[in-house]
Amino acid sequence: MRRAELRRLGSSAVRVLAYVYPGWHPIPERDVSFHPGFTEWELVYASKPRFPGHVQPRLPLHGTYDDRDPVAVGRRVALCRDHGIDGLVYGFFWCRGKRVFEDALDLGYLGSSEGRSTPFAVMWANRMPRRVLPVRRVDAPVIEAERLVPADEADFVAMVRVIAERYFVRDNYLRLGGRAYFSIFDSTFFLRELGVDGARRAVERAREMLADARLPPMHLAAIEPAHDVIEEVRDVGFDSVTNYVLLPDWKGEFLQDYDERVAVRAAEWPTIAAASGLPYHPSVTPGWDASPRGADFGRERPRKYPWWPVIKGEHPSKFRAAVTRAANYARASLPEDERLVFVASLNEWSEGHYLEPDTRFGLGWMEAVRDGR
Repeated sequence: MRRAELRRLGSSAVRVLAYVYPGWHPIPERDVSFHPGFTEWELVYASKPRFPGHVQPRLPLHGTYDDRDPVAVGRRVALCRDHGIDGLVYGFFWCRGKRVFEDALDLGYLGSSEGRSTPFAVMWANRMPRRVLPVRRVDAPVIEAERLVPADEADFVAMVRVIAERYFVRDNYLRLGGRAYFSIFDSTFFLRELGVDGARRAVERAREMLADARLPPMHLAAIEPAHDVIEEVRDVGFDSVTNYVLLPDWKGEFLQDYDERVAVRAAEWPTIAAASGLPYHPSVTPGWDASPRGADFGRERPRKYPWWPVIKGEHPSKFRAAVTRAANYARASLPEDERLVFVASLNEWSEGHYLEPDTRFGLGWMEAVRDGR
């Protein structure tokens, strides 16, 4: 959205962007790890209630889809545009030149006329896909070492160049203040892996490369920097801070109330901004339940992802209020052309946070965005 469009909308304009998980199609890596044609739709449809009142399975209203299909994706994008979702942020899976899940963006989204005309951005999902689903080993770390994505200065610059040449240059790529928006999912691991000085040099070299190649400049956003690195993100060269899913208390009770968690998290937004010294773009989510990704152990519920915790009491009316609170925060704290609100997510069905129509509420989640922004 350009400045002229923002002026037409008025000074209260807020842009709402939804994250997209691009893993709803088979890939060779998962064919080997699971079986040919595997997708997480199998987990979603196989999920059963695990305690009284447990809302499982959570199913798409119109059935499964392949996110490489531009027709299926185009329908979803049209729904987004009709319900106040201004653009989508696609996960970009990269590990030293290797990409996975790229066809969701390259074939599905950009292959559709709706996608080519709707703003989008990419988020470096610096993780590799899980090799075992549902998760069965309780003793295994939440993030296995083999899923971590190592990086160095040269690799980071190479990745940014690929992204800039393929995506930054597009007319419908999301921009803030004329700069292409790009975020890092695990900014904490990025800083710890490279160190503060190494991360700073990597960002500086990437910006120099973009200028030398006459590619669009970059707005770099840190997602969820931990307490031990949040004070460093500004010095490293990040331009803003935000979150992906900021809702559950990962060390709290098993069942957590939606309204209570939303209020707690919203109260943290100013603290995050102050600690980072950067603009904070609020992120909201309609719920959380990653049960489909974990094997069912009955009453033996491991106190860790993906089994723990579960958010209860979520409803489109409550989500609408969360969107309104986030939009009001953006209006009050951010410059006119930088008022972004993020939603996690459009389609994380196996983690229980999605906007797409479901069999419980129909279009209720999208209508909540439209009415709450």
